[in-house]
Amino acid sequence: MKKLIALMVLATMVLAGCNKDKITNLDEKIIGKWVVADKDGKSAPINEKMVISFLSPSKAMVSASLNAHQGTKLWVNQQEADVVINGDKMTFTFHSDAHSTSVHEFTVTSINDNEFVAKQKVTVTVDGNVVISEEGTFRFVKVNADYRQDILGLWESRMTSEESEYGDNDIHRWEFLPDGTHHYYHKVGNTWVPSDDEYAEYFVDGNTLELPRKGKRSTNGGCLL
Repeated sequence: MKKLIALMVLATMVLAGCNKDKITNLDEKIIGKWVVADKDGKSAPINEKMVISFLSPSKAMVSASLNAHQGTKLWVNQQEADVVINGDKMTFTFHSDAHSTSVHEFTVTSINDNEFVAKQKVTVTVDGNVVISEEGTFRFVKVNADYRQDILGLWESRMTSEESEYGDNDIHRWEFLPDGTHHYYHKVGNTWVPSDDEYAEYFVDGNTLELPRKGKRSTNGGCLL
């Protein structure tokens, strides 16, 4: 009898420990704008960022510019997603077109006012066939600032990164326009000359700026502080 009572007490303690970490009221805590900070324990590269804005527990807007899978690129700005929240799980469903569906399943392991951590599973189907299936662990941080209006205008910058084609330590100029396009200028002698960029799109979501590299569909970007 004593052994049975001891087992019951132990079971109660275990359950209490599990309940302590249980995610509650996720539908209330998740409202706001969140930006990927870490992926699988490592700082997320600038060109693998995602911004999620929860407008309600059932609706979110997602911006992303990812070096995606099998040589493809993902570039979306404020794409609408249907969201279902059940306990600690959030399921996003995107319908890119009549043939493609993307489902992102997040299992939230921790959340507070500043960040949340979740395990993510992504499944992309085309005409009913699974073409992408990936998993990972992400840490999102909450962002309150929004620089969409502040970025407009002409900016001058010196880039020193060896990974960028602009990283020549010379001054360059970027002009961000209200229609979501930008002009890039380089100097020839004493004259500023516009580039012949094939892609001139950009987007700002929260504090995240993303724009394509010259003539390519991959991206440069950064955080606007």
